[in-house]
Amino acid sequence: MVSSSASFVSMGRIEELEKQIQALSVEELAAFRKWFLEFDAARWDRQIEEDVRAGKLDQLAEEALDERKAGKCTDV
Repeated sequence: MVSSSASFVSMGRIEELEKQIQALSVEELAAFRKWFLEFDAARWDRQIEEDVRAGKLDQLAEEALDERKAGKCTDV
């Protein structure tokens, strides 16, 4: 559980980041946006890979395969 003081510190960091981002020039914002999209996509990929290794998606995959076998899916 996160203490209220820890969440306050975290929000302070976020608010500071927001101010810094708002102060970026158009060019800097474009570079930041590009970096962040790449960063976020890489982090998402790592999370999905971890979930797959941990078996967290096994049930969903099994359900999808069962529905395909039952003819409940269409090819796109």
